[in-house]
Amino acid sequence: MKYKNSIKNWAKDDRPREKFLLKGRKALSDAELLAILLGSGSKDESAVDLAKHILAEVGNNLVELSRLDITSLKKFKGIGTVKSITIAAALELGRRRREADALDKKSINSSKDAFEYLQAELSDKNYEEFWMVNLNSANRIINKVLISEGGIGQSVVDLRKIFKAALESNAVSIVLAHNHPSGNTKPSKSDIDVTQKIRNAAALLNISLLDHIILGDEKYLSFADQGIL
Repeated sequence: MKYKNSIKNWAKDDRPREKFLLKGRKALSDAELLAILLGSGSKDESAVDLAKHILAEVGNNLVELSRLDITSLKKFKGIGTVKSITIAAALELGRRRREADALDKKSINSSKDAFEYLQAELSDKNYEEFWMVNLNSANRIINKVLISEGGIGQSVVDLRKIFKAALESNAVSIVLAHNHPSGNTKPSKSDIDVTQKIRNAAALLNISLLDHIILGDEKYLSFADQGIL
C-alpha cells in the first residue's frame, strides 16, 4: 500500500528539496534536512515523518544523533545500511568542518578558543577522553594529544604521558580537556585533584597549565574562568 501522505503529494514549496531550492537551506528544519539525506521513508511514514521520529528518539539533539552507530540507526523502520551510512557520513562531515574552522585560528587565547578547537573531537563521544593541547610561547597550537580514553564516567590520566608529550613538542604551556558524556560539565573532586596534581608537576618543568576545560554537548566549563586553577 502506498503511503497516502507521500512527499510527492505535498505542495512543491513544502517538499524538502524544493523548499531548499526556493527558500535556501536555513529555511529547513532539522527534520527536513535529515529527510533529504534519507531520500524516502517507509510504507508507514514519509521521509519527513521518519526524520521527525528519529530526532524525537534522541531528544531532537543533533549531538545525540551523531552518537548513534550504524546498528542503532538501522533499528528504525525504513532505515537500512545505505541510509545509515549516509546519515553518519553527513554528521562526520559536519564534525570535520568544525575542526577545520577551529584549526584556522591556530592559537588559544581564551577558554572559548580551546572549546572551539576541541569541540569537534569530543562533542559526540559516548565515552570519556582526556586530551592535551601543546602551545608555544605565543600560545600558538603545536599539536593535540590523546592522553587516555575509557568507559563512560572515567578516564585514567598518566602524568608521564602528558609531560613526555609536552617535552617532545617543546611546549611552553598546555591546555587540558576532557568530556563528560552525560552533558554535565560540573567538575568532580577527582577532576579537580588531578588538575592540581598536573599543575604542580608542570610548574617544576617550567610549563604553564593555562586551563582545563570540561566539554558537555554544546557547552563547556573552564577551570581558569572559574578560578579553580
